[in-house]
Amino acid sequence: MGSPAGRLAFAERRPGGAPTAVAERRLPTVLWVLPPVAVLALVFLYPLALVVQESLSPGAYSDVFGSQAFRDALATTVWLAVGATVGCLVLGFVLALIIAFVPFPGGKAVAKFIDVFLSFPSFLITLALLFLYGTVGMANGLWTDVTGAAEGPFHFLTTPWGVLLAEITYFTPFVMRPLLAAFSQLDTAQLEVASSLGARPARIVRRVILPEALPALAAGGSLVLVMCLNEFGIVLFTGAKGVTTLPMLVYGKAILESDYPAACVVAVVNIAISVGLYSLYRMVSRRVGA
Repeated sequence: MGSPAGRLAFAERRPGGAPTAVAERRLPTVLWVLPPVAVLALVFLYPLALVVQESLSPGAYSDVFGSQAFRDALATTVWLAVGATVGCLVLGFVLALIIAFVPFPGGKAVAKFIDVFLSFPSFLITLALLFLYGTVGMANGLWTDVTGAAEGPFHFLTTPWGVLLAEITYFTPFVMRPLLAAFSQLDTAQLEVASSLGARPARIVRRVILPEALPALAAGGSLVLVMCLNEFGIVLFTGAKGVTTLPMLVYGKAILESDYPAACVVAVVNIAISVGLYSLYRMVSRRVGA
């Protein structure tokens, strides 16, 4: 009875089924959990339930799924998200390779800047691109000053390719961050052995570095894909004509047309796709330990 184990057993078992000391200590913990759960339910789950309820209006799903605007928006959202993800993977891998394995002045500062870049809002990057390549941007202004033309040749920002460029520019660091973390754990002895055996840099990258980078690429690519599917600010700020994604369609249906059931249907579809892809991202992240 005098041992710690005996005292613990005595504390957990009382005659007559009376509350134990352990149960008494656990009760306040449960009570502390209730307020944040209630706030979460009120702020997030309740509005989400209202959106789902509104989407169940008679004929809402059939009307939306049967409309050409929804099908076009879904196709545009998917191809922009997939194209941006592929571009981010390729560009992010190349840039991460250079930063991690090619010594140059300021390399550490660039790596730290990537962490800062992740905190930037997406519209800020789009605004910077507009200053450079917009209709009245620096590039067009320089062209008109040199050639005397009435307008410059750069108008791609108002096309789907401009949206794609802006998304690749903004989301590439989200791929580079896990890649740099993976490269920092790579055993440099493997690279030295491969180099001493006469392997060229391209072969070293393909046979040694790329296999180690695949989990980080999968995790970063999954995250970028989810974020691109829900991107609204970039599409809005580029002012791309004819580029309507699912978030833009929700905005148009709800704000411009006041068609709330249709907007809620599109929102539910967007949420379902995003949650599915986010679950895939979490699964990949757990497997690679990201």
